[in-house]
Amino acid sequence: MIIIIGASSFIGVHTVDEFIKQGCEVLVTGRNNKFREHYERLGVKYENLDLVNPKDFEKLPTENIEGVILLSGLLPANAQVNLDEDENAADYFKVNTIGTINVLEYCRHNGINRLISTSSYADVCNSWTAEKPLTEEEPRSFSFKGDHAVYVLSKNAACDVMEYYNQQHGMSNAVFRFPPVYGVGPHGSLFINGKYVKSGLQIFMDKASKGEDITIYGNKNLSRDVVYVKDVAHAFYLAIRSEKTYGLYNMTSGKGVTLQEQAEVIAELFAETPDKISKIVYKPEIQNNTPSYLFSMEKAKRDFGFEPAFRDFKTMMNDYKKDLDAHKYQNLFNY
Repeated sequence: MIIIIGASSFIGVHTVDEFIKQGCEVLVTGRNNKFREHYERLGVKYENLDLVNPKDFEKLPTENIEGVILLSGLLPANAQVNLDEDENAADYFKVNTIGTINVLEYCRHNGINRLISTSSYADVCNSWTAEKPLTEEEPRSFSFKGDHAVYVLSKNAACDVMEYYNQQHGMSNAVFRFPPVYGVGPHGSLFINGKYVKSGLQIFMDKASKGEDITIYGNKNLSRDVVYVKDVAHAFYLAIRSEKTYGLYNMTSGKGVTLQEQAEVIAELFAETPDKISKIVYKPEIQNNTPSYLFSMEKAKRDFGFEPAFRDFKTMMNDYKKDLDAHKYQNLFNY
């Protein structure tokens, strides 16, 4: 059996689907009974679990567990705190770090050798570049300012504790380092320093669907290495089945996509009719808020044979649109 903690996240529902497709027995946890109904319809056992409450782990099975995938966490995109007015540093460590320790202790007490969790690509944000694919050996280099800073600190601490359990208790834990993950789910809007705003991707799609101009700010050739949620879900399956899986893994497409390409692909795919494709306009005087970045995917390929199926951005967004048009998971995420 595989246990997926945080299966009420959009990555979680896709990952559960992947494990079911592969014929695996799965138990999932969440904190929303709407997801209980969804999973029980699929024949998947569901338990409500609070990551920060050690007693909740007593609800989970103690035998025949192949591994645990941890997707629960506190992210800036879900945090309503404006750091100019308040502070939520303790919340990040309580959920992301102590919560991870609670999962590790559940694993240790029950002879479960592997936990796979997640971390942020912003742990090396001061090293980002489009020219050099960053490997897992890149030294940490992150910002101590902004709404992602303490999130990254809490995730770094969680990763370090997982490695402690590897060395102290003989486990084989692993961490997937994520950039933005695309796929159907609650991505239309997010919190940025406590302010709820529409995501850049959603703005592009909305403009394209109405045939309105799509504006690219700053450098149109700025390049980002994003990943598709179905690739992530398959990577979890491959990683938990491989004896070589251990430590940190980049989990991107391994290929940069420029703002220009994103705008062109979305304008074409999301146009209502072929004669209403959005015009792309440019405002280079307004700077982008992140630099280009690119990551190496060689370690994941070497250790568990992972190669992204949706590495091409047009292929990714074409599948994304098919899921949107089919209203996949709409009852769960209200997108």
